[in-house]
Amino acid sequence: MLPPRPEKSPGPQPVADRLCLQGILYVLHNHIAWQLLPLELGFGSGQTCWRRLDRWQQADVFDQLHRILLAELNAAGELDWSRACVDGSPIRTKKGERTPVRHRSTGGRRAASII
Repeated sequence: MLPPRPEKSPGPQPVADRLCLQGILYVLHNHIAWQLLPLELGFGSGQTCWRRLDRWQQADVFDQLHRILLAELNAAGELDWSRACVDGSPIRTKKGERTPVRHRSTGGRRAASII
């Protein structure tokens, strides 16, 4: 469930969810910064789209959408589970020997002796 929007807040009407989604996809597809989203496209400002994305992520909208899509595709027989893969990225890595990393010294060097 999404958190409620403020009722009758001052300022312009909120941008429609569909337009915000299009703005989010535009930013992600074109690899641009949020503040560079052109207002002329009608998606709202980059900050508006970013806030809506954050709100949707907090409400797990994309996880729910993914589950619904998978369920519908599976029910229609459109998924080929023989080609599925498992992503193990949330699994903690095994504790073991760490790879040594060289650190750059921040201390001063000794002056060369002139004697």
